[in-house]
Amino acid sequence: MALFQDVLATLPACDHLEALELRDANGELVARLANQPGTAGSVRVYHALFQTFGAIDAAAAARGIELYAEHSDDARAHPGKHPNIDRLFAIVAGAPALSVALIQRS
Repeated sequence: MALFQDVLATLPACDHLEALELRDANGELVARLANQPGTAGSVRVYHALFQTFGAIDAAAAARGIELYAEHSDDARAHPGKHPNIDRLFAIVAGAPALSVALIQRS
């Protein structure tokens, strides 16, 4: 299995983003991932999933779990520790898909 840092190096850059917002089918904000230390890796993963799949649906979530590499194993062992991965687990398990809004840096 590739390490998360190695996976990140293969994903498209998203330095132009201030944040990424996830919304439910009603347009309600579910999560806002700021492009800053601590969450920049998740912004990069979700951005790549959005570019490939157009939304965070079950197929995108399954791919995202793969992209998180060793962090996905840790998330399985410690529910709640990695909320951005937990969200993907929930979608794979049948939770509704989420739309993505890209917030550009000003």
